[in-house]
Amino acid sequence: MNGEVLVLNSDYEPLNICNVRRAMGLILLGKADILHAEDLAIHTLTGHLPRPSVVRLKYHVKRPMPQLRLSRRSIFARDGFTCQYCGVTGKDLTLDHVIPRRHGGPSTWENLVTCCRRCNTKKGDRSLQQIGMQLKKVPRRPRYVPFISLIKYLDGKRHNVWKDYLPALGDF
Repeated sequence: MNGEVLVLNSDYEPLNICNVRRAMGLILLGKADILHAEDLAIHTLTGHLPRPSVVRLKYHVKRPMPQLRLSRRSIFARDGFTCQYCGVTGKDLTLDHVIPRRHGGPSTWENLVTCCRRCNTKKGDRSLQQIGMQLKKVPRRPRYVPFISLIKYLDGKRHNVWKDYLPALGDF
């Protein structure tokens, strides 16, 4: 029972992404309803059950507003795993301070960007004006903070059925 299921609160707000086994447990215990099911069925001793893709809890779960932490993975996710200088997408990415730390550049959302190793080596600890490089887009702190982790949120945008339940992000 591999696979992922989007879990929604009673007011259709995305709460989490869980595996199919956990979602089936919630459904069989009467804690959740299936909103969308996949074409595949789960075979049991008593028959077939639809394999859920999106479930909604029957009760409301109150959660505090999450804080988006500044981390390496969050910067990579914000920039779409793409070098902000040359546009290369790959696995050999690093973080770069737009204003180098040596020149007083802080480690903030507005000063950190995703960068490939080649561009990072080329830029070094110089400013963009000194080297003649330009950013693809201005780095900003994301305005929307999803309840689910940012990486899972961006992965979830690839599921066609889930797009109806995940809010659009203007900054990403």
